Amino acid sequence: MSDDFPYLSEQERIRFPDPGEGTPEGIVATGANLSPGVLLSAYEQGIFPWFSEGDPVLWWSPDPRFVLFPSELHVPRRVARRIRTGDYWLSFDTAFNEVIQKCSEVPRPGQDGTWITREMIDGYIKLHELGFAHSVEAWSGSELAGGLYGVSLGRVFFGESMFATQTDASKVAFVSLVRHLSLLGFELVDCQVYTEHLERFGAREVPRTEFLSVLGRALNSCSTLRGNWGSEARLSSRPST
Repeated sequence: MSDDFPYLSEQERIRFPDPGEGTPEGIVATGANLSPGVLLSAYEQGIFPWFSEGDPVLWWSPDPRFVLFPSELHVPRRVARRIRTGDYWLSFDTAFNEVIQKCSEVPRPGQDGTWITREMIDGYIKLHELGFAHSVEAWSGSELAGGLYGVSLGRVFFGESMFATQTDASKVAFVSLVRHLSLLGFELVDCQVYTEHLERFGAREVPRTEFLSVLGRALNSCSTLRGNWGSEARLSSRPST
């Protein structure tokens, strides 16, 4: 793809190369931009951007793919105890810009710097304004203690990043999100690449062919729940009874 790529609106689409023809690591294409139509085209085709500051945009579709089926969610005991204490209250889409900024700033063990560049931040804020990208916030009183953000299309949530400044805050937010998505009939949470952290919650690797098959079904089964998900000011982190 050329770096001199046109800006695409949310109504426009492009066709990415076949993921099966990418590199062994899963790179499918380079270049283009993070305009709404390009990002939405990528997610619909099982592809996501991941690159460092100063590098061209890299588009990935790894094999295997790391995913969580909501019905397979496992809540570790410590996180379950944290949820029961009610230390955090939760919200959707009330502080998207702050969540993505925090995700780019909070230090992570074993990582030097961040892949969430200014270009990334601007691209996902635009998707949020258009109703495709969403955040979950965990609050301690009036302080944002943790959260996560991602993209929702059809009945798939594509998780992008999470952060926490207080113990287990992002984990409580993640569990609440997956439980909420399960109630809405979502089929899949895309975690992209393996992490030991999310494996503890039931995420697992599946062949890319299986991922793309489930993705296609989940995109076509229902329309996208587009818009702000924060109609409820406070969402319980506890499972429904």
